[in-house]
Amino acid sequence: MGHLKLEILCLVVGSVVALLALNIDSALANTGSNADEEGGPVFVKEPPSKVDFSNSTGAEIPCQSRGTPQPEIIWLRGDGTAVGDVPGLRQVLASGALVFPPFRAEDYRQEVHSATYICLARNSIGTIHSRDVHVRAVVTQVYDTHGDQEYIIKGNSATIRCKIPSFIADYLDVVSWHDSDGNVYKLDNRGVFEDGKFVVLPSGELHIKDVRPEDGFKEYRCQTKHRLTGETRLSASAGKLVITDPQGSTAPRLSGDTQISGFARMGMKGSTFGLICPSQSFPPGIFKWYKFTDGSSRQPVQLDDRLKQLGGTLIIREAKVEDSGKYLCVVSNSVGEESVETVLTVTAPLAATVEPAVQTVDFGRPATFTCHYQGSPVKNITWMKNGKRLPQTEAVIRIDAVRREDRGMFQCFVRNDQDSAQSTAELKLGGRFDPPRLTFKFREEVLQPGPKVSLKCKATGNPSPEIVWELDSKKVTNADRVQVGQFVGENGEVVSHVNITNVHSNDGGVYRCTAISKVGSATHTGRLNIHGLPHVKSMDKAQVVAGSGMVKTCPVAGYPIDAVIWEKDNRVLPINRRQSVFPNGTLVIDNVQRNMDQGTYTCVARNAQGYTSRGNLEVQVMVPPRLVQFSFGDQPLEAGTHVSLQCSVDQGDLPMSISWSFHGVELSSQMGIETTRLGKRANILTIESIAPFHVGNYSCLASNLAGSANHTAELIVKVPPRWIVEPTDRAFAQGSDAKIECKSDGFPKPSVAWKKAAGDGPMDYRDLKGSAPGMRVEDGNLVISAIPKQAEGYYLCEANNGIGAGLSAVIYISVQAPPQFEIKFRNQTARKGEPAVLQCEAKGEKPIGILWSRDGKRLDPKPDPRYTIREEILSNGVLSDLSVKRSERTDSALFTCVATNAFGSDETSLNLIVQEPPEVPFGLKVLDKSGRSVQLQWSESFSGNSPITRFYIEYKMSKSDWNSGKDRVLVPGSQTMASVYNLRPATTYHLRLVAENEVGTSEASQSVTIITAEEAPSGPPTGIAVEPVDQHTLKVTWKPPLREEWNGDIMGYYVGYKLASSDKPYLFETVEFSREVGKEHHLMISNLKTYTEYSVVVQAFNRIGPGPMSKEVAQHTAEGKPDHAPQDISCTTLTSQSIRVSWTSPPLASANGVIKGYKVIFGPASSWYDEKTKEIKATPSSEIILHGLKKYTNYNMTILAYTNGGDGIPSTAVSCHTEQDVPGPPTAVKASVMSGDAILLSWQPPSQPNGVVTQYTVYQRTVEPKESEATSQKIPSFQTTYEISGLKRKERYEFWVTAHTAIGEGQPSKSATTSPSNKVPAKIASFAEKIVATHRDEVKLPCQAVGVPAPEIKWKVKGQMLTQSNRLRVLPDGSLLIKEVTRKDAGDYACKAENSNGHDTIMHTLVVQAPPQPPSISLAGATGTAITVRLKSPSDSAPLHGLTIHYKQDFGEWEATQIPPNMSEYTLEGLNCGTRYQIYATSYNSIGTGEASDILNTRTKGQKPGVPSAHKFIEVSQNSVTLHLSSWDDGGCPMLYFVVEYKARHQSDGWTMVSNSVKPSGNYVVLDLSPATWYQLRVTAHNNVGFTQAEFEFATLTLNGNQVGPARTNDNGRGLLLEVFPWLPEWVDYNMIVAGCAMIVIIVVGLAVICIAVSRRNRGPESFRLRDEGLYAQPDMRGMTLKREFRDELGYIAPPNRKLPPVPGSNYSTCDRHKKGMNHPTWNGRRPAAATGVPHTYEELANGGGGIYYDDHPPVPPHAHSDDSSLYSKPPNGVPGQDEEICPYATFHLLGFREEMDPSKGSNGLTLPHGSTTLPPPGHGHHRGGSQSAPRGSNTTRYGRGPVGSGVVSSVAGGGTVGPNGIINPPNHVFSPEYDDPANIEDEYGYNSPNRRGSLGRRSMGSMRTVPIPESPSPPPPPPRPSDSPNSTPSHSQMNQSNDSKESNELSEAECDRDPLIRNRNSVSGGAPGNMSTEEMRRLIENRNQNEAHSIPNGLTPYDTVNV
Repeated sequence: MGHLKLEILCLVVGSVVALLALNIDSALANTGSNADEEGGPVFVKEPPSKVDFSNSTGAEIPCQSRGTPQPEIIWLRGDGTAVGDVPGLRQVLASGALVFPPFRAEDYRQEVHSATYICLARNSIGTIHSRDVHVRAVVTQVYDTHGDQEYIIKGNSATIRCKIPSFIADYLDVVSWHDSDGNVYKLDNRGVFEDGKFVVLPSGELHIKDVRPEDGFKEYRCQTKHRLTGETRLSASAGKLVITDPQGSTAPRLSGDTQISGFARMGMKGSTFGLICPSQSFPPGIFKWYKFTDGSSRQPVQLDDRLKQLGGTLIIREAKVEDSGKYLCVVSNSVGEESVETVLTVTAPLAATVEPAVQTVDFGRPATFTCHYQGSPVKNITWMKNGKRLPQTEAVIRIDAVRREDRGMFQCFVRNDQDSAQSTAELKLGGRFDPPRLTFKFREEVLQPGPKVSLKCKATGNPSPEIVWELDSKKVTNADRVQVGQFVGENGEVVSHVNITNVHSNDGGVYRCTAISKVGSATHTGRLNIHGLPHVKSMDKAQVVAGSGMVKTCPVAGYPIDAVIWEKDNRVLPINRRQSVFPNGTLVIDNVQRNMDQGTYTCVARNAQGYTSRGNLEVQVMVPPRLVQFSFGDQPLEAGTHVSLQCSVDQGDLPMSISWSFHGVELSSQMGIETTRLGKRANILTIESIAPFHVGNYSCLASNLAGSANHTAELIVKVPPRWIVEPTDRAFAQGSDAKIECKSDGFPKPSVAWKKAAGDGPMDYRDLKGSAPGMRVEDGNLVISAIPKQAEGYYLCEANNGIGAGLSAVIYISVQAPPQFEIKFRNQTARKGEPAVLQCEAKGEKPIGILWSRDGKRLDPKPDPRYTIREEILSNGVLSDLSVKRSERTDSALFTCVATNAFGSDETSLNLIVQEPPEVPFGLKVLDKSGRSVQLQWSESFSGNSPITRFYIEYKMSKSDWNSGKDRVLVPGSQTMASVYNLRPATTYHLRLVAENEVGTSEASQSVTIITAEEAPSGPPTGIAVEPVDQHTLKVTWKPPLREEWNGDIMGYYVGYKLASSDKPYLFETVEFSREVGKEHHLMISNLKTYTEYSVVVQAFNRIGPGPMSKEVAQHTAEGKPDHAPQDISCTTLTSQSIRVSWTSPPLASANGVIKGYKVIFGPASSWYDEKTKEIKATPSSEIILHGLKKYTNYNMTILAYTNGGDGIPSTAVSCHTEQDVPGPPTAVKASVMSGDAILLSWQPPSQPNGVVTQYTVYQRTVEPKESEATSQKIPSFQTTYEISGLKRKERYEFWVTAHTAIGEGQPSKSATTSPSNKVPAKIASFAEKIVATHRDEVKLPCQAVGVPAPEIKWKVKGQMLTQSNRLRVLPDGSLLIKEVTRKDAGDYACKAENSNGHDTIMHTLVVQAPPQPPSISLAGATGTAITVRLKSPSDSAPLHGLTIHYKQDFGEWEATQIPPNMSEYTLEGLNCGTRYQIYATSYNSIGTGEASDILNTRTKGQKPGVPSAHKFIEVSQNSVTLHLSSWDDGGCPMLYFVVEYKARHQSDGWTMVSNSVKPSGNYVVLDLSPATWYQLRVTAHNNVGFTQAEFEFATLTLNGNQVGPARTNDNGRGLLLEVFPWLPEWVDYNMIVAGCAMIVIIVVGLAVICIAVSRRNRGPESFRLRDEGLYAQPDMRGMTLKREFRDELGYIAPPNRKLPPVPGSNYSTCDRHKKGMNHPTWNGRRPAAATGVPHTYEELANGGGGIYYDDHPPVPPHAHSDDSSLYSKPPNGVPGQDEEICPYATFHLLGFREEMDPSKGSNGLTLPHGSTTLPPPGHGHHRGGSQSAPRGSNTTRYGRGPVGSGVVSSVAGGGTVGPNGIINPPNHVFSPEYDDPANIEDEYGYNSPNRRGSLGRRSMGSMRTVPIPESPSPPPPPPRPSDSPNSTPSHSQMNQSNDSKESNELSEAECDRDPLIRNRNSVSGGAPGNMSTEEMRRLIENRNQNEAHSIPNGLTPYDTVNV
C-alpha cells in the first residue's frame, strides 16, 4: 500500500511539472509573439582585444551594450568564471567598465593583472560574449638602455642598435639618436627616409652610410619613449663605431641577426617595416632584394615610393598583407657573394560581420547566418549561441528547420594568436507560435473491477494539436471494451477521451495523454488502479544502442501492489553502479554495454498477501557503425589525374550498408566515378581522370540497425579558365539597357573583370569606376542601365583564377543617340557688370541644329546688341555659345537651348543668375549676455542673388579701433542668431555685422555696445613674495592679477596661510584693494610661531566672488631665541686652571632657529652676582675647555644656545672647583723681639692659597756677622706666629715663611731681619687688616703685642677711646671682641701697645654686611603694553647682587622679575593695555633681601575701541558687504578680535552670527546677502581694555549695481511709538497724541520765552539782554524760502526778520548750490532719536543722488569737510553781500543759535581766566579730535544752573562760577539766550539719547555768552578742520556719523557747531571790529592757528571745546 501511495505521489508531481512546463512554453510563446518589440543584446562599446597599462596609471576597460530589456553586464575570466572585485586591484563599475586602479609593484597579482577577460551581456532574449580581452599590467621597473658597439670596415654602412632590456622591450620605442656633437637624428614618422648619411630606421637602429674615420670619434646615444607612461630617457651608455681600415679585398660577410622593423608594433597593416641586411665587405658590396613567389621562384623587388632601399635595408611603407612572404637579400662584390633570407608577416586587424544581423524565421523554415570576416591571418572560426559554444567551424551556419529552442543570439568569432573579433546576429521566431496546452487532464482513480471508466483530456494550440493516448508506453487503440475518441469543440479546444466498459484489473496501469503539434507538445500522465491481483503485462523486445541509456518501467496491473523488483540471471537488481531500480518499477541502466547488459530481465510484482506476477524483457544491445577518417589530401589536385578514396568501418554490427554520395546525391557512373565494395566493412571510390565537374564534397554513409555514420571529404581540382560565353562587339540605342555576357569556368572559379579603354583605341584599359553611370558587373556580365553616349568605346573582359595565363576578350560597344545634353538644367551665375557666356553642348549624330530662347520666348540677338550667339562643330556634336555683355540684374532669366537631328531632339535650360554683394544686415540686437559671451540676433538683408555664405560678427574693445583691434566670429549664412564667446568679463565691446556671399562682402552694420557681466577673477595674483619680518611675523607682498584676468573691479584679496606641514585648511585674512597703479599690496601676518615654515596663498576677489588661489609660497618666520637651555650639563676639572664643560643641545622644537653655537658664562661662585667678574666664551660645539682659571676656586657656569635671533635661555648654574696647586707666598712677615735670645715671628696667610694650606715652614739664618745655612721649622696651618728662642744678641737673623698645600711648598715670603736685644719696646705682632663681618655675628679684632715690660693695650673706635661693655670688650690677648655686630659698628678700630721702651699701633677696618636698604622706584614712562620704572639703589657696604621688581594688575596675582643691580631703568613688557598696575622693588645681596620700596600705582595707556564712521567702515555690493576693520580706532591697545552679526532691517527675531572671532587685520566680507535689501549690522570690537559695540544700517546694491533709496514706513510712526511706549492700547489715535503733545510744548515754550524776554529787557544785565531788533533787519527778504513746518521740525527758532548767511566750510546746501550741482546731503531732524535709539540728533535724507545710506542717511561728502576758501570767500553767485536762498531739506548750521553765542558780538569778549586754578587739570579733560571737554556731573541742572547737591563753587571772570565737577554756571543761574543751542533741546524735542555719555550728552554754552556787538552783523568764523589742529586725532573726522555705540565718544552736528565759540573764547580778548568781513575773519583764524603750539595755562588751548 505504501508503494502504491508513493507511485501516486510521483504521478502527481510529474503532472505538476508537466503543467509548469506547459505554462513556461506558453509564456515563451507569448514572448515570441512580442519579439518585434524586444531586442537581444548588442555591444555599443566593445572592449579592445589588448589592454596594456602601467601600474602607475591603471586602466579602465569600457563595456556597453544595448537591447530591450537593457542587458546586464558581467565580466568573465577566460575560463568562463565570473570576475569579482579585488579591493585596490580590480573593480567592476555599475556602468559595466572593468577598472584596474594604480597599484604598488608589490601588489602585482598575475591572475588579476595578466589574464584574459570576456565581457558578457545578457537579457531575456539571449547572451553574447565580447572578443577576448588580453590584459597586461606593466610594473614600473628600473631599466637602462645602452648604445651598441659596432665594428665596421671603412666605407661600409653601419647600423648601431639600441640595447633594450627584454622585460621592457615591448613598451619602448626608439624616437631619436643623439651624437656627442649635439646633433639629433629623429625617426622619420612619415616614412620618407631621405637618403642621408644618418637615418633612424623604423626599428630604431641608427643607419650610418659610408662610414668614415671621423665617425668613430663620436658617441651615439639613443632616446627611447615608453608607450604607456610617455617617459623619455637617453641611454645610459653611448654606442660607438670601431672603424677598421680594409686589409685587402674581403668578401661580403653578414653580422648579427636580421630583424624586422615594425614587428614590435604588432606587424599591423599600414605600418612601416625595415628588412635589414647587415653585411660589410671591401670593396663595399651591392645589395639586391628578391621576394619568393609560388614558394620557389623569386622575383626582384620593384622599388617605388612605397618600397625603398636604404643601403642594404629594404624599407616598406604602408605595408600591405600582400607584402607578407619570404625575402632574400643578396650582397655581392668583386670577391664574392652572400645572401640571407627574412620572413615578413604583415597582419591586418580582424573584423567580422554576420549577415543578416536580425533574421525572423517561421517555425520549421530554414535559417542561415553567414560570417564575413577581414584581416590576416585568420586562425579559426567559431560560433556561439547565447554564450555557448557550437560545433560549427565554417563561415556559414545553417538551420534546416527552425524550432523554438533556436531562438536567441548567434555570434561568429574569428581569431589568431594576437587578435580576435566577433559579430552578433539575432534569430527571431516569425508567425504565431502557440504550442499545445492541456486545459483539462484526467484524474488518477482507484476502482473496483466492473464499472465503466472514462479518461478525458482537453488541449488548445495553434495549429490544433492531436491527442495520443498510451497505456504503459503502448499506444491505446480501439478494442472490444476500449474506445478512443477525439473532436474539436466550439472554442477550438481539442477534446479526447478513452472509454473502458466493464473495467478489469488488467486495465490498470499508467495512462498518458499527449497533445502534439508541429510547434510543440504537452503531456499528462496518471495511473488508473483497479483492485485485483498483481499482473505483469508482456513486454516487447528492447533494442538499445551501445553507449546510450535504457529506461524501462514495468507494466504492472492490479491493486494494491506492495513491491516491484527487477531480476537478471536470478539476481535482484541493481548489481552495479550503472543500474538503478525505483519503487514504481522503473529500471534505469546508464551507458549500456553489450557484453554486460544484453540478456533477459524479469520484472516481479508482489502484493501484501504474497501473490506475485512475473514478466520477462529481452534486451538486445546494438553497436552503430564507426568510420575511419579519410580525405583527398591537403593540396588541390590537377585535372586529369587519378584519385581513389577508401571508406572503412572499424566498428559496428552487421549487416551494414556502405554508400557514397556527391553533394548529398548518390553517385552515378556517368560522372566517371566508380565505387567498389571491399568485404563487408569497406568501399573504395575511384576517379580515373579528374575533371572540373568532379569538384565537390564526397560523403561516405555507413548504416546498420543501430545507427549510421558519415564522413565527408572535399575534392578540389585546379582547372584553368575556359570560355562558357565569350563576349563580342555590340551596338545599342542610347538610353536602352545594355547587357554583354562574359562567362568562364575553372577551378578555383575564375574571377571576371571588365575594363574600358581610356582613349579611342583598344589600349590603356582602366577600371570601370566612373566610366559611366549605371555601369556595373553582375555575375561576370557587363550591365549598363540606360546606356549613355559616353559608354561607347572598347572594352576588355578578363577571366583569371591564378592557373595559367587566363582569358581575355576585347569588344567594341557603339551607342547610336539623338542629340543629347548631358545636363538638362543648370544654374549659371554672373557678376553684375561683368560679361557672361552661356554654353550648351549637344552630342549625337550630326548635323545638329541649335535654337535659343529666353523665358520661353525665342531669343533674337539683333534687337539687343548685348547678346551674341556662335556655334562650333565638334567631333561628337555641336557647341553653341550665347554671350552677354555687361550683365545686369534684369538679365537674371531662364535660357533654353534646343538641339535637333534626324534621331530626335533634346533641350537644356540654363538659369542665369546675376549676382552682387549682399546688402547691409539690419536689426542687430542683443538677446543675452554674460561675462564671456553675448548672443546676437539680426535680420537678413537682400542676398544679392547669391546665398549668403557667412556672416562676420566683428567686435572690439571700446578702446580699440576697427582697423587693428577687431576680432571676427564666422557664422553660417543660414543663421540669423549667434553668440560671441571668449570675451572678457566687465569689458565694454562694440559689435557689428558684415554679410558675405561668393561675390563679396557687404558694408558693416551699425555697431551695438555692450558691457559684459562681471565674473570672479580668473587668474591668481602675481609677484607673490613672502619675507620674514620678525620671529612672529611674515610680510606677504603681491601684485594684482593680470589685468585681463580681473573680470571686474578687484575689491580685495584673501591671504591664506597655514603651517606648511599641516593638512588643515588655510586661515584667510582680507586685504583691501589699492587703486594705485602698479602698487604692491602687502599684509603682515602676525602671531605666528617662531622659525616655522608657513604656506601662503593669495586670491583676489571682486563683487562676484574669489578667483583662483595662487601657488603656495613657503617661507620660514625669522629665527628666535631658543626657548630652552642646553641640557645634561656636566663639568670636569682638568687642572688647577682648566675645566672641561660639556652639554647636549636643547630640544630641537625649542631651538626656534638654527643654533649657531653656545655661550659659556662662567665666573667665581663667590662673586657670581657681579657681572664684571663673569666671562663669556662662545663655541659651536657642545664641549669647551676653560683655561686660565683661578686656582682652587669654585666656579659657577651656565650655558645658553644662540641663533640668529639672539641668545636663548641660560641653563641653571653648575659648579666646578679647580684643582689645588702650590700656594703663593705669605702676604707679610713680622719679626718682633721678645728678649735677648727670642724673637716672635708672625705672618699673614697667602693671598692666593691655591688650595688648602696644610702647614707652614719657617726659615731662619744668620746674616751677620757671617751668613749661615738656613734652618727650617714646620708649623701647623692654623698657627701664624712662631716664637724662636736660643738666639744670640749680637747676631742678625733673617726670617721667611712658605706655605704648603697637598700639591707642595709654595713660594717664600719676603724676608724679615732683626737682632735679639735685652731692650724690648712694645711691638704689635698682629697685622692691620680689613675685617668683614656679617650683621648680628660676633667678630674678633686681633692685637697681639710683645714687649718688656709687658705693653699696655688701648683701643680706639672711630677715633674715640673704647668704652668696654658687655658687647664690646678687650680680651686678655689684647684682641677686641664685638658681639652682635650692627651697621653702626662699621668703621676704623685702632690698637695701640705701649711700654716704657716704645709703642706700636695698628688700624683695623671693620666692614659690616647687612641686607640692603630699600630702593626707590618711580615711573619713567608707559605705553599700551609696557611700563618703564626708574630705580635707584642706596649705596651699602655689602655688594648688591640684584633687584626684584614685583608687580600686579588690579585684582591679579603678584608677579616678580629680577634684574641686575646696576640697571637704573627697567621696562615691564607684555602687560595688558589700559590696565592699572601696582609695582614695588626690593634689593638683595649675599646676606639677604632688604625691605620693599613704596608701591608705585600707575597704568598702561589705552582705552576701549573707537567706532569709525560708517562710510569708511562699510562697503557694499549686491550680495555682500566688506567691512574695513582697520578703520576702527584701537584706543591705543591692539585689537583682539571682532564679533560680527547682522539681520534684516525689519527682522523681529535675533541676530545672525557671522563670526565671533574675526581677526582685526585687513577687511572682512559678509557674504550670502540678498540684493537691494536693508540690513542692520552689529559689530563688537574687543581689546584688552574692553569692548565697544556699534550698530550700522546699510542697503545692498541691486542686481544691476544700482543703489536703493532709504526704506520708508507707512505706519505714521505707530511702530516707533509702540517701541517707546509698549503699554499704549491699540485704540489710541497716535496722530492725535503727537499733535496734542506738540501743541502743549509749543505753548509752554512760547510763554517761557516771552516771560524771560520781558524780564531780561527790563531787569537783566546789559550783556544778557535781548539784542536790538534792528540788528536782524536785512535789506532783502527774497531768500526766505524756508517754510515754517520745516523750521519747526528742525527744532529751529529763527530770530525775527533775520536771514541766515552761509557758513563756510560747513554742511550747508542752498538753492543756488543745488542749481549749480553742488548738492549736499541733508540732515533730518524729524526722527526722534529717543524713539529709535539712534544717538545723534540728526539723520541723513536722500539727496536725490541715489546714494547708499547707512543708518538711514548718507555719509557727509568729502568736500563738506574741506576748508577751501573758494567755498566761502564770496557768495556763490560772485556778488559779495548777496544772500543765498535756503532750500528745503538743504543742510545748514542753525546759525540762529550760534550768532547769539558769537563772542565777536560781545563787548570786551568775555574769556576764561587763564590763571584760574579752579578748572580741572588738563589730564582729566576729555580730548577727542582736537576738542577738550571737561567732565560734568550728573547732578547739574540744564543750561549750566547750579548743582543740585552741595559743593564748592569757584568764581569765574564775568560773573560765572565753576562747580566742584568743573561745571561753569551762569552768574544768575538762568539761561541768557532766547534761542538755545540744538545740543540742549533734549527734553523739548525728544533728542535725549539713553546711550550718550554723560560728559558729552548735554553741553550748554549759555553761561559763557557775552553781549553781542551791534556793529558786527558778520557770521562767526568757520571752525578749523581737524587736520589743522595739533591736538586732532583721526576720530575727529568721524564725529558726524550716526553710529549706535555703547561707548560712543562721537559728537553731534550741533556739538561741532559749538567749537568756534569756545575757540574764540580762548583766543579773542576783545570784540571783533564791526567792519571785519568773513574773509578777514578767516585770515585772522589762520594766523591764530599758526600759534596754537603755545598752549594756554590750565590745559586749554585756542579753539578747544570745553564741556560746561
